[in-house]
Amino acid sequence: MAELADALRDLDENRVYDLVDQKIDQGVSALAIIDECNAGMVAVGELFSENTYFLSQLMFSANILQNVMSRLEPILEGTQKKDAIGKVVIGTVNGDIHDIGKNIVVTLLRGCGFEVIDLGVGVPAEKFVEALKESGAGVLGLSALLSTTYPEMKHVVEAVNQAGLREQVKIIIGGAPVNEQVRQFTGADYYEEDAVTGINRCKDIYR
Repeated sequence: MAELADALRDLDENRVYDLVDQKIDQGVSALAIIDECNAGMVAVGELFSENTYFLSQLMFSANILQNVMSRLEPILEGTQKKDAIGKVVIGTVNGDIHDIGKNIVVTLLRGCGFEVIDLGVGVPAEKFVEALKESGAGVLGLSALLSTTYPEMKHVVEAVNQAGLREQVKIIIGGAPVNEQVRQFTGADYYEEDAVTGINRCKDIYR
């Protein structure tokens, strides 16, 4: 991996910021910088899945990434909506307040050129539907960490269907407990095991 990716994987916060600042000064594109950070986040995710890293390290890596994005925002500003790949509505469903994974996905989506409507946590079904209508987004991302929210994910999918939007919107679910059985239960189009595959799925949908 590149040096920046290694630094993020190793949670070397100051080194990450120094390298990002150097790349900005050298005129490296924001998307190229994000690609390297993306590789670092993938490595962090692998270490987490292996139980080498724990939730605290995962949260720390997400915080570092958000700070990197803050540095890159001035470069990205103005290109997001004009040249956006597509629009994505995303949120953590009602009954769940976890947002670490969602925030990582949002950061990477924006960094890759998507316009993202982030509704936050504990989002009721009608708010998802309203955001889809207002934005015209073709992708809806539902996040949850609690298995008790499976029925709520299903409720959101049904609400999108009842609103007459189901044919125009691809629904992706994600979160630690989500699997193919959950996807089938909820009626979503896809489930993704990590942020990177989720971003790639959005790219595929908009191709």
